[in-house]
Amino acid sequence: MSASVKLQGPTGLLEGLMDAPSGEPHAVAVVCHPHPLQHGAMTNKVTYILARAFNDLGAVSLRFNFRGVGESQGSYDSGVGETNDALSAMDWICAAYPGLPLWLGGFSFGAYVALRAQSERRVKRLVTVAPAVERFDSAPIKPASCPWLLVQGDADEVVSPQAVKDWISKLPRPPSLVMLKGAGHFFHGRLNDLRQTVVDYFNAHPDEG
Repeated sequence: MSASVKLQGPTGLLEGLMDAPSGEPHAVAVVCHPHPLQHGAMTNKVTYILARAFNDLGAVSLRFNFRGVGESQGSYDSGVGETNDALSAMDWICAAYPGLPLWLGGFSFGAYVALRAQSERRVKRLVTVAPAVERFDSAPIKPASCPWLLVQGDADEVVSPQAVKDWISKLPRPPSLVMLKGAGHFFHGRLNDLRQTVVDYFNAHPDEG
């Protein structure tokens, strides 16, 4: 069962939900939700599934609402302020579980924020789902140096699968790409496949991250 938490963000309190693994945690994970102006929130189903996948892999997961969403204080800031929110969430959970490696995930707009945030902290695993590559400025993003999984539906009606392929083809250190056949942007009917994809990937790379 998810535990409600409040943590200090750059512009006030941020509300979050924490989920624990079945055994003793050996990592912490933060998951970023989709676009705040398009009804994105920490309760989004893809965000929830990412958090549960991290739990399956042994991490305590934290989902949180960006500024201006739900009870989180502040207002939308075009990804810049939201990145600072993510950094606050990452610092908070690392302080709560000192010494554990930090994992990071995000969906759509949240994937963009996660990519920005990993540029500023030492992240050991990164998962981006359907990153909105046509809608963000990649200039502030440093290439991820940790194991990085990108999951994309090949029937995505919001984020162009071809645009994602074109984007990663230009990266000096591209992610491992898994294209889920027949999956749309919100992975309706494919959420369990998404969860298993994340779990299977990192179980196959146990010494990475």
